[in-house]
Amino acid sequence: MTRPNILILMVDQLNGTLFPDGPADFLHAPHLKALAKRSVRFANTYTASPLCAPARASFMSGQLPSRTRVYDNAAEFASDIPTYAHHLRASGYYTALSGKMHFVGPDQMHGFEERLTTDIYPADFGWTPDYTKPGERIDWWYHNLGSVTGAGIAEITNQMEYDDEVAFHASAKLYDLSRRADERPWCLTVSFTHPHDPYVARKKYWDLYDDCAMLDPPGYIPAFEDLDPHSKRLLEACDFRAFDITREQVRRARQGYFANISYVDDKIGELLDVLDRTRMAENTVILFVSDHGDMLGEKGLWFKMCFFEGSARVPLMIAAPGWQPTLVDQPVSTLDVTPTLAGLAGIDIASLARWTDGEDLSVLAKGAGSRGVVPMEYAAEGSIAPLVALRDGRFKLTLCAADPPLLFDLTSDPHERENLAGNPDHAATMIRMTGAILARWDLSRFDEAVRESQARRWVVYPALRNGAYFPWDYQPLQKASERYMRNHMDLNVLEESKRFPRGE
Repeated sequence: MTRPNILILMVDQLNGTLFPDGPADFLHAPHLKALAKRSVRFANTYTASPLCAPARASFMSGQLPSRTRVYDNAAEFASDIPTYAHHLRASGYYTALSGKMHFVGPDQMHGFEERLTTDIYPADFGWTPDYTKPGERIDWWYHNLGSVTGAGIAEITNQMEYDDEVAFHASAKLYDLSRRADERPWCLTVSFTHPHDPYVARKKYWDLYDDCAMLDPPGYIPAFEDLDPHSKRLLEACDFRAFDITREQVRRARQGYFANISYVDDKIGELLDVLDRTRMAENTVILFVSDHGDMLGEKGLWFKMCFFEGSARVPLMIAAPGWQPTLVDQPVSTLDVTPTLAGLAGIDIASLARWTDGEDLSVLAKGAGSRGVVPMEYAAEGSIAPLVALRDGRFKLTLCAADPPLLFDLTSDPHERENLAGNPDHAATMIRMTGAILARWDLSRFDEAVRESQARRWVVYPALRNGAYFPWDYQPLQKASERYMRNHMDLNVLEESKRFPRGE
C-alpha cells in the first residue's frame, strides 16, 4: 500500500468558535470551505496550551507543557523530545517546514529534515516571565492593546511579508516534490502567522467585511471588578488602563482579524491549487489547524492566554484518503495530531503510547469510540501560578492554586457567563472533575518546575547577551550554486528532471 503524503496547514491565533462546522457562513474563506466539505471537521478541538510556543511544542510532540517543559514563549524545546517530524522521518518520510513553529533553543529543526524559512519570533530566552515579580509588565515584549487601537488597512506589514514568503517557499517545495527526485513519501508543514494580531489587513480583504454583522463581540462586556482574577491579570498585562478602547476600535480590530482569515485562505488556496495541478492531491492527507484562538473582545479580553472558548478552542479539519467527510462534536485536542498522523502513515500507534498524551482520532472520524477528557495547561505571562483545565463532556473546569475555580456548562452557557463552581446543583460535577484534575496534576510540583525553569533562564539569558552574541535563530541555507543551470550540470538531464509532468 502506498503511504500518503501529508500537508499540514497551520495558522496562528484562529478562534475555533468561528469553525462550528468548517468556516462560519459570514467568513469569506472559499478555499477552507471547500476543504471542509471533504474533511472530517472536529468542532470542539482544544489547544494543549493557549500560547504560541507551548501550544506548538505540544502540537508537535503530543505532550502537555508539563512534559515538554515549554511553559511559555521563551522556554527551550529540548532536542530529545520526539515530535511527529521525528516519528515520520524515522519511518521513511521526508519532512520539511515552511513558516513559524516558535522553537526556542539551539535546536531549530526538531525532526524536520529541511526548513525553508526562518521563524518570525526570536529563539532565545528574552521573553521569559518571572513569577517572583507578579504583576510586573515587561513592556517591550508583552502584548498591549495597541493592536486594537492600531487596527486598519496596510498593503504590507512585517507579518504579511513573512506569510507571503512562507507561501512562496511552500509552493516551490510542492512543485519540487512533484518531480519525484526523492521517492519517499513526504510531510510538509506550512505554518502562517496570520490571523494573529496586529489586526492590520490588505484593503481587498478588509473591504469584504464592511457590512459584516459580526463586528461586535457577543454578549456584554463585564466591569473589571466582576472578572475572575486571571482575566484581571490578563488585562493588566495588556496595559489596559493606558487605553480607552471604543466600540468602533473593537469593530475595526475584529474586521482586520476576519480580513486576515480571508488573506490566509487565499494563501492556502494557492497551495491546494499547486497540490492539485501536480497530481498529488489524491494521495495526500491535508490537515488544517491553529495553535490557539483569540478572544476578540469577548468579555473585554483580547488575544489568548486563558481557557475561555475563544482563546482555547481551535479549528481542526482532516481530509484523508479513505476518510468520509463528517462532523465530530466530541471534544478533542491538538495533542491528538501526532498519534493521528502516525496512524495515517502506517506507524504502529502502540509504539507511540509512551511518547504522547494524545489519542488517534481515526476511530472518532469513523463515527465510533470516545476521546475522553481533554486536558489543558497554562503557565506563562499573566499567570502567577500554573492553571490547568479539563473539558469533560459538556463541562469545563479550570483550577489554579492562586484563584477560585471556574466551572462552565458549555451546552447551556456557550459564552461562559455563569460560573457554576459554587452552585450546589453542580456540586457532584465539581467533586468529580476536581478529583480528576488532582489525580492528573500535582499543582505544587508543577509550580516549582515552572519557577525553576524561569530562574535558570534569568541567569542564562543576560549572560549570553554580554559580549559576543551567537543567535539561535534559524538561518535558511540557499545553495545558489546548485540552483537553475550551472556548468557542473548536464543541461539535457537538468531540463528533463525539472519538468513535471513530462512528455505532455
